[in-house]
Amino acid sequence: MKKVWYFFTVTLFVALASCQSDTPSMIELGLDDTYVVERMKSLTLHPEFTGERYEWRLSYETAAGVVSDSLVATSRDYTFVAGEEGTYRLKLNIFDPANPIEHLMQIVVRREEVAYSPYIARVYEYRPAPGQFVNVLPKYEEGDTEETMRQKAEDCLAYNAGSMISLGGYGGYVVVGFDHTIVNRPGEYDFKVLGNATQGGSEPGIVMVSVDVNGNGMPDDEWYELAGSEYYKETTVKGYEITYYRPDEDKTPEPGSSASITDVTYQHWTDNQGGDGYISRVVFHQQPYYPQWLPYESLTFEGTRLADNAVDESGNGSYYVLNSYDWGYADNYPNNNEKIGFNIDWAVDDKGNPVSLSGIDFVKIYTGVNQFNGWVGECSTEVAGVTDLHIAE
Repeated sequence: MKKVWYFFTVTLFVALASCQSDTPSMIELGLDDTYVVERMKSLTLHPEFTGERYEWRLSYETAAGVVSDSLVATSRDYTFVAGEEGTYRLKLNIFDPANPIEHLMQIVVRREEVAYSPYIARVYEYRPAPGQFVNVLPKYEEGDTEETMRQKAEDCLAYNAGSMISLGGYGGYVVVGFDHTIVNRPGEYDFKVLGNATQGGSEPGIVMVSVDVNGNGMPDDEWYELAGSEYYKETTVKGYEITYYRPDEDKTPEPGSSASITDVTYQHWTDNQGGDGYISRVVFHQQPYYPQWLPYESLTFEGTRLADNAVDESGNGSYYVLNSYDWGYADNYPNNNEKIGFNIDWAVDDKGNPVSLSGIDFVKIYTGVNQFNGWVGECSTEVAGVTDLHIAE
């Protein structure tokens, strides 16, 4: 069957205002006519010419023979990623009174030579905040460095290893990546985050995503928060910042009223909201809570802070319930609940504006609650894996 494309020709057409005598070449524009990429691999296109506004239109024929034609971006740069093989047609219009440009491209998407894994392939950074499971999940040993602890975290998470790590108190984080780009399929969960939450035992973590725009394989481009159910509520604090100070492990402990608390003034912290408090040491975990491999005397974290979610239902500190938020957070529901899924369409920029992402290459998860809960200890997000839901496990 002959394929019909609504707006494409096979040659490059560049429209210029009549006052322009020279036509900019394809090389000057910085874009090729044809690209060949593997499916689920991102390709960022950056025109060297600027204009007042931009339009990227993508057209392709589905397996059912239906031609799809849609406006996919209005920014200068566009990141293309496709989950299916085929030939995709892309048109860029740069609108400018002096130098309007139209450039036509085709992108041939082929199947990868080695099958992708749906699981984490690498941990790029592991930086927990102090907490009762820090130096345990994963286990710190004398002589460990940031790199060896990063590798231990990777050993716990990569390729469905079946273990987990703790992010400690508010702000502690991990950054992970994959052997492919997770494709955004609108209206669907795109990936899930595994934790160890139970019914009444939620320690919510905020999830952020990033695209490898510069193509260097590192998570050093812009990050976007996935706006969960609490994002727009007045009880949620944006721009929250907390600093933890290395404890004196030799100081005299100050026991609490409960036998489960061995030092109520163990791990000191301050924040940019005028807050000042402690992560108390609990009897069940007597190892140092401050990351022992880090040489710094203080650690500062920043981000979005969620409202406290734990309630002492006993009234005497014996029974805490850590409530789940509605949706959109890691370690918030048990792993058999569909609400551990995440939709890339939830992404917002640092001003809260929705952003359109065709796929993501990196995921960052950090503990989103700053609350100490008696014998239960601090809220500390645990991560046991991240899985692409568009690839069969």
